[in-house]
Amino acid sequence: MLRNHEELLMNWFRAKGELSSGAVEGLNNKIRVVTRRSYGFRTFKAMEMALYHTLGRLPEPETAHRLC
Repeated sequence: MLRNHEELLMNWFRAKGELSSGAVEGLNNKIRVVTRRSYGFRTFKAMEMALYHTLGRLPEPETAHRLC
């Protein structure tokens, strides 16, 4: 497995600590929290809306609800 991913692993050593994955990990954590909280939603669209509202400053869809 390590040989298959050798190039990606070596990138970490080449960066020499210049890159931090803290921001990405924080975003992933927020997404996991929203996903757990939105367990009862029936559609992916509802969960997507919860993500937009939680993460903020992301473009929101033009309409929040479908009116039939």
